[in-house]
Amino acid sequence: MTTTSSGPSPSTRQEFAGSAVSATPAADRYQAEAHFTSLLAFETDCWDVHDAISRDVRDFVLLDVRSPELFAAGHLPGALSLPHGRIVERNLATYPADTLFVVYCAGPHCNGADKAAVRLARLGRPVKKMIGGVTGWLDEGFELVRS
Repeated sequence: MTTTSSGPSPSTRQEFAGSAVSATPAADRYQAEAHFTSLLAFETDCWDVHDAISRDVRDFVLLDVRSPELFAAGHLPGALSLPHGRIVERNLATYPADTLFVVYCAGPHCNGADKAAVRLARLGRPVKKMIGGVTGWLDEGFELVRS
């Protein structure tokens, strides 16, 4: 493929009539269903967490895994501060083994929630990541609380 600083050469563009979006075919319906269903086992979103909090449904523990300073500056209602580096069995001992933990960090640019989820999974704890983090929460128009 011949490229210039502005992208593929005119002859290459003619060979590639479709878009980069459709260049790789979509998965068949069974693969797509399995993939997206499995994502829901690992993730939840800001809207679903907000809905549960609004209805006072407490069937999970919400962990803010950022620093204590960021937690104090603003966090989700009902969240507990437990930075991902401090997720050890001793700090979880008061929770039954089947407690579902939902972790979040600053946003999509932050992998702190992933690190926290790995730690919880290694400890045998059920865990989901709230995609979007604080950024997603604010984008949805939801408020943070300050401590």
